[in-house]
This record gives sequence, structure tokens and C-alpha cells, in this order.
Amino acid sequence: MRTINKEQILAKIGRVVVLMGGTSVEREISLLSGQAVLAGLQRLGIDATPIDVGNDVVEQIQKAKPDLVFNLLHGKNGEDGVVQGLLEMMKIPYTGSGVLASALAMDKLKSKLIWQQCGLPTPDYRVLEEDSDWQQIVSEFGKVVVKPVSGGSSLGIAIVNDATALQKEYEKAKEFDQHVMAEKCIEGPEYSTGVLGDELLPTILLETDRQFFDYEAKYIDEATRIVCPVDIPQEQMSSLKSLVRKAYDSLGCSGLARVDFMQDEAGEFYLLELNTVPGMTSHSFVPTAAERMGISFDELLLRILNFELGS
Repeated sequence: MRTINKEQILAKIGRVVVLMGGTSVEREISLLSGQAVLAGLQRLGIDATPIDVGNDVVEQIQKAKPDLVFNLLHGKNGEDGVVQGLLEMMKIPYTGSGVLASALAMDKLKSKLIWQQCGLPTPDYRVLEEDSDWQQIVSEFGKVVVKPVSGGSSLGIAIVNDATALQKEYEKAKEFDQHVMAEKCIEGPEYSTGVLGDELLPTILLETDRQFFDYEAKYIDEATRIVCPVDIPQEQMSSLKSLVRKAYDSLGCSGLARVDFMQDEAGEFYLLELNTVPGMTSHSFVPTAAERMGISFDELLLRILNFELGS
């Protein structure tokens, strides 16, 4: 990645407010991400202050008078364009993608439709309803991944292979979002690549002994393994980087994001989702990938700020 000038960034950055917490089901992870970033910014000597987002967020932001907002709100109202729109109205710069890109990426159905229109590979799917033909979907797809259309941290996701379980998991997923989809299950390794503007972080391979990379695998299970660098042939890696780049650009993303995808038994890659506010704890995927290429957590923060400053 290109070199940056720490002193120049620190001289230009001004006051930073870190938005964290909020009211979504991902509040706990947001607090962890926000606290990690806040500590890093303060280690760098930046005038940084936290806001645990609630109903008085406008008043809190106005009181803090930030030059930049570092958005670490995961889930509803944080990744879906809502807080981005609020900050646009307040004329306050913020990290990450804008209103439209945030909304599109948060909606797995909308992002898949765009990727399909662009000719990018993504697993086939069906939108689930109360009167869906559960047996037909299982017969068509075999193993099925049930997902809330909007959401993160793998909450509400389940893998099933029979009609009764599909209907049952649909009802569970509705607790996280009113719209639920069934996606054809891709059998194979799962990968993730961080993107920061026009630069890509190293791709990481996610390994777990659990059925899939669920909430527990991401945040609780000590046996979870993150492999980096990955063992992918150079020619295939070039195609993979192009796919990640196109997934990011097609949604109009900006700043830091993370693209998740899987590889099937034939070696083909399939886009799963794009996260515009990826986790930023010291053990999250993006900081881990950066660390494997010699970029510390604090330097990663500097690079994010450098991008937002347009340097």
C-alpha cells in the first residue's frame, strides 16, 4: 500500500467523534469496535470523543462539534444510510460509504440484483414469504442458507436441507428483519477481503469447526482460525481481486469496506455480501488482514483518516 505522512494527517484531522453502540441487534459488537477505534485514535494523540448513539444523537453531535465522524455503528440505522443521511444534513464529514451505497450494501437482495445485472457471480436465491413453497425451494437448491435481507454479524442465519427446517428458520430470521431470503448454499471455503478506496488489503481465509461462520464463530469461539496469506494461485488471485473491486465499485462504495465471498468445489468464487462498516476490534477481519501485511491497528486508522481527508 502507498506510504502516508503521519504528521501531516494529525495536523489536518481536527476533532473526531466516534459513533458507536446504537439500538440495533449488533449494539454489543459496535461498542467493541468503537472502543477499539477510540483508544487507537487517542493513542495517536487525536482529539477523539465517543458518542453512544441514542435518541439525542443530534444534540450530542452538535455539542461535540466534530470535524469528522468515525462511524462504527453496525446494523440498522448505522450501516443502512440513515446516520449517513443525518450527517449529510448536518454537513459533517464521516468515514465510509455514502447514503445510497450504504443502503444498497445493507440490503443483501438489492446488492445481489446489482451484482447479477453486472454479471458478477453470486449464489442463486429466493425471497421467502409466509406461503412460500418450502419443498420446492429445497428440491431446487438442496442445502439452503436462510438469511435476513438486512443485517450483519451472521445473526438470524441458518443452513437447512429440508422443508420443515426451512420454514422454521424463516420464522426465526423474521425476528431480525421483516424480509428474509433463501440462498443456495455454496460448499467450500469462505474468504474476506478488505477494501480502502482504490487499495485492497490481503484476502483472508476463514476457518471454523462450526457448521458455518456464524456469530459464535466470529466473536466467541476461540478455535476460529484466520489464515493469511491464502493459498490461491496467482492467476486466480488476480481474477479474485478484480471481482472484489467490481463488487465494491458497482455499489458505489467509498472508504473502508469488506467483501465476503465463497469458493465452490469447482473453484468458482461467489459474492455473498459487502459490509460498509466492518468490525474494527483488534481481532476483526480487516485489522487482522492489515496486521499480516505489517500495518498496525493504529496505522490502519491513520490510513482510513488519510483517505477521508482526500490526501
